[in-house]
Order: sequence, then C-alpha cells, then structure tokens
Amino acid sequence: MGLVVAILAGGAGRRIGGDKPRRLLGGARLLDHTLNHAHVIAAPSILVARSPEQVAGFGGTVVLDAPGIEGPLAGLLSALSWASAAGADRVLTLACDMPFLPGDLHHRLEQALTSEVGVAVAASGGRLHPVCALWRTAVVPTLVRRAEEGRLSLRGLSEAVGCAVVDWPVEGGDPFININTAEDLAASEAALG
Repeated sequence: MGLVVAILAGGAGRRIGGDKPRRLLGGARLLDHTLNHAHVIAAPSILVARSPEQVAGFGGTVVLDAPGIEGPLAGLLSALSWASAAGADRVLTLACDMPFLPGDLHHRLEQALTSEVGVAVAASGGRLHPVCALWRTAVVPTLVRRAEEGRLSLRGLSEAVGCAVVDWPVEGGDPFININTAEDLAASEAALG
C-alpha cells in the first residue's frame, strides 16, 4: 500500500504556443516548479506526457498517456495503471502548469481520503482542481468505462467515484493558478518579482 506522485504534462499547450512544460518562470521551467513540489513528498514520482518530446531531458520515469483517450483522463489512466502495477494504491496528481502549489497539498488530501471516497480533490475560490487530487487506483474500472462512453471529464469521474473536496484560501493569491497563456505567464512572473 503506497503512494505515487504523477506530474501530468501531456497537454498540447496551444494557448501558450506549445511546449508548456518547458516554458520558463523565474528562470526555471514550469515542470521544474512542479518537480520541486513532488520531491518534497516521500514517494516515487513519474512524469506523464503525451509524447516523449514534451519532457525531453527529464531523467526520471516517463509514462505516456493512454492511447485513444483525449485530455487529462489519458494521463490519469496511465498514472493509475503504472502505480497499481508498482503496488501502490494511491496517486497524487499534480499539473505541470501550476507552479504555486501549497506545501500542505499532499497532507491535507491524505486526511480527506476516507474509505468512503475514491478521490480527494483540491479546491480554491469556489473552483475544483481535479488535476491536483489524490486518487485511489481502484477507480480504474470506472475511469475506463466512462472513457469508453465518451465521458472524459475529470470532474465527472471524481463525482462518479465519490469525492472529498479540500478547500484552500485564496487570500494573498490562489495557489492553484494555472498557466495557460502568455498573459498568465507574465502575470505569474510579476507575482514572483
């Protein structure tokens, strides 16, 4: 019974001009910000990408998105399947485009993941962030069934498997800001300065 940290980096990043994981923020790649957060957690980490080119130069374990599924559900399925094969029963997913994740993310999600739910999901400012969540590997059959039915929403999956929501305050800045555009990147750079 263990934990795997999976960094989801498979998005195309069209709105930012592509190559989102390697965009620089504060002199470091967006991916590096998330990797730094993952390394604090005492668990194996994997990087989940649509193609190896997205994460060129990463020295750790790379798992490719499940074929035939669009969106983050493909990355989640690959992460959960890899973790289950490695003997883990939980996967903490982190998005590569959220550089300001709270330091207590894993701890608070673990506390919320009771035996009655399949996932504990981060929330802030009235919004769910299902790409930052602690998933049980046991949700794979539900995920596969929903994907076969064309239901590709992470939020829908979280509701289907039973979801605990853990809310973070946004005073002083939302820790779950994600960078999708050049404007988002510029605003985050200003926030760092």
